[in-house]
Amino acid sequence: MKYLHTMIRISNIDESLRFFCQGLGLEEVRRKDYQKGRFTLIFLQAPDDNSQLELTYNWEQDEDYEIGTAYGHIALGVRGIYDICDKLEDAGINIPRKPGPVKHGTTHIAFIEDPDGYKIEIVDLDTRNI
Repeated sequence: MKYLHTMIRISNIDESLRFFCQGLGLEEVRRKDYQKGRFTLIFLQAPDDNSQLELTYNWEQDEDYEIGTAYGHIALGVRGIYDICDKLEDAGINIPRKPGPVKHGTTHIAFIEDPDGYKIEIVDLDTRNI
């Protein structure tokens, strides 16, 4: 078995690409418009990783999406979490959980939000203990 991707629905392609690509450093590797289905799929991945994040944009979606109570978060590993969070905050990205150690542990994490309100956990790989 091979893990392929996680998919989230987005409401604005430009805002989402600015967040994930310019803000977090992911790269767009594939995009396809489905005229009959009226949606676009955009696949992103980190430069040194084959796992992908699929962004689905439904062309005629007028209502906001409900993230739901079962959804947790996406997690991304980084080095230099404090500097990265400073840069993200300077870029206007919401950081509801500032970087720091997890309760009862030594791994440093932060939580940020994308333009649609999805939670993204940033895990500092230098302090990760699991």
